[in-house]
Amino acid sequence: MKRALVVLAGVGAVLAVPETAAAQVQVDRGIAGARLQNTSAQVHAALGRPARTHRGTNDFGRFTEETYAGGIVVTYQGGATVSAVSTSGLGDRTAGGVGVRSTEAQVRRGVASLHCETVAGARSCHTGSFRPGQRITDFLISGGRVTRVTVGFVID
Repeated sequence: MKRALVVLAGVGAVLAVPETAAAQVQVDRGIAGARLQNTSAQVHAALGRPARTHRGTNDFGRFTEETYAGGIVVTYQGGATVSAVSTSGLGDRTAGGVGVRSTEAQVRRGVASLHCETVAGARSCHTGSFRPGQRITDFLISGGRVTRVTVGFVID
């Protein structure tokens, strides 16, 4: 079964960058001041200038990906607004304290309405459903712990 993708095509190669001050993961809304549907000007006002910018194309068309300190990656897929934001840094957590290095049990206790599953060898706990246009928050789990949190729109 082909699993729908959340604008992760360009996000897969997240750089390990130094952590910054703690910021909130807002489930289905955004991370660290980068909110879904923000413009790049709004993101830059909240996060400053990116450490790295990458432009390219993938199966869904053109994208721009900006990398910030703290493991934050903001993706603009095919447009001028944020389609996904992810973090691999330790400083970004939900109001319940869930983030990178949390266990699956902590994710299940700390985030409402989750679906956890293994697809193609990858373990994921996510909100919502993988239907085009839906907002989701995905907790990627490896070795029993969260390695990346992504908030984004389902594209396909």
